[in-house]
Amino acid sequence: MKRSGVLFLAALPVIATGVYFVMPTDSADAPAVPPAATAQSAREDAKDRAEQERAADDALIADLPPGLAAPAKKELAQQLVASAGHSTTDWRTTYGAIEDHGDGRGYTAGIIGFCTGTHDLLTLVERYTKAHPDNGLASYLPALREVDGTDSHEGLDPGFTAAWQAEAKVPAFRKAQEEERDRVYFEPAVRLAKLDGLGTLGQFVYFDAMVFHGPDLDANGFYGLRERAMKQAETPAEGGSEKAYLDAFLDVRREAMLAQHPDGDTSRVDTAQRRFLDAGNLDLDTPLVWEMYGEGYTLP
Repeated sequence: MKRSGVLFLAALPVIATGVYFVMPTDSADAPAVPPAATAQSAREDAKDRAEQERAADDALIADLPPGLAAPAKKELAQQLVASAGHSTTDWRTTYGAIEDHGDGRGYTAGIIGFCTGTHDLLTLVERYTKAHPDNGLASYLPALREVDGTDSHEGLDPGFTAAWQAEAKVPAFRKAQEEERDRVYFEPAVRLAKLDGLGTLGQFVYFDAMVFHGPDLDANGFYGLRERAMKQAETPAEGGSEKAYLDAFLDVRREAMLAQHPDGDTSRVDTAQRRFLDAGNLDLDTPLVWEMYGEGYTLP
């Protein structure tokens, strides 16, 4: 997938949209803060809050229901993501999946769609090799570093896909994929969703967006999309309606998907997440019925 403050008022977390404590803004000597810089600061603050442990945040989250982090709900989340990424709900069959989709991201591989062109696959292999130096992918690290940020296969073909599939049979590499999925995508998404006052469905909406758009700070990365949604509707933590905010977030996300690929399929929003939201299923309770790319799925 794409690579990669909270103010406490009345005990509710609100992610700041850019706060500067330099001098009064009406001062003649006050420096002008470009809107783009303000937005970047807000996104960086939100990303930091999502990825770092802070005592006040942790205390707040500890008092909340587990939500998507509950084992059964987390399993459900992986099944939903797999239906979009691999056309199956059996996500444990996808450790060895690897293919170039022609989307400019190079090879997309594994349970969450780690990409050779978007840094997360490189990070996965680097971290795995540090713990298991003699693995079957280690010899490709120089090539992976060279192609990072591009769609090139130089130095990877013809053996990398076979090496990935072979390594995916190793339990330690399967565990490494799961750990990287959680570290980069699942845990930051769920954490920030809880700070925004979202329930289980909202936490999944954040997680799926983080996977698809990447934990990026640019306008079409996850944090940019969240910022745009917050301009249209208040989060529950700010006193807004959960449904209204999620509607706004899904609208923004759908627009971003179509802006990137005008003829692209937006099923994961239109006939999955939006369907759950319209049904009022904010707890993401089963049974679930949805469609992905025209194919129907049911989880009892």
